[in-house]
Amino acid sequence: MSKALATVVLLPILSFGWGKTGHRVVGQIAENHLSPKAAQGIRDLLGADSLAEVANWPDEIRSDPTWKMADPWHYVNIPDGQTYDSMEKNPAGDILVALKKFEATLRNPSISKEERIQALKFLVHLVGDLHQPLHAGKRDDLGGNRVTVNWFRSTEATNLHTVWDELLIEHERLSFTEWARFLDNPSEPEIKQWQSTSYSTWMAESYALRGRCYEFKQELPLSYDYVYKSMPIVKQRLLQAGVRLAGTLNAIFQ
Repeated sequence: MSKALATVVLLPILSFGWGKTGHRVVGQIAENHLSPKAAQGIRDLLGADSLAEVANWPDEIRSDPTWKMADPWHYVNIPDGQTYDSMEKNPAGDILVALKKFEATLRNPSISKEERIQALKFLVHLVGDLHQPLHAGKRDDLGGNRVTVNWFRSTEATNLHTVWDELLIEHERLSFTEWARFLDNPSEPEIKQWQSTSYSTWMAESYALRGRCYEFKQELPLSYDYVYKSMPIVKQRLLQAGVRLAGTLNAIFQ
């Protein structure tokens, strides 16, 4: 294995995706935009559980050694100056490979219900992950995990990835239902445009946005000015993820 690929494999040990609140926001927004057929198809699989309730399952199982092979499915690391197509791929897979795999599983009625339930849970989660800019992160700093920062006046250092996964969202002190209610007001043209794009486009958007995550002075704590500049990105990506997840599920269950 090359040194670059060895580095890639390390990221899942350190990184998750949007924190629990963020993933629930994506699931709730998606629920709001499901077609009747998709809503019924999801009920047939999940029973009374909502998309928000199952959205964090793929992170919760990461402590189970039997799911170790799923670690690389949560992200893709693209070196600066390269594209996904030109870079060396992780042989264990990545988030784009995983999303296509789970969509194919959900579309195949001959596959067992248990496998389709797992595929649905992964799809809900990974669509959210793909919209977090640092999940199309830099390979050399493990998607921001190696970038040490201070958050406001905290005496304990954290890392840039954690800021984007959790701390920016938790700073607002909103429940996931409040987040969803406040965010879920896209226009019809926005819904149509967002749902017309592919996983690769969503990844490219995150890749293009990731540079904005690094716009701070290393010697200063991340504070209100960083929140002010970053929050529009967080809100946009959560909303797009929810709307696009709904579009994907509507197409699958059609």
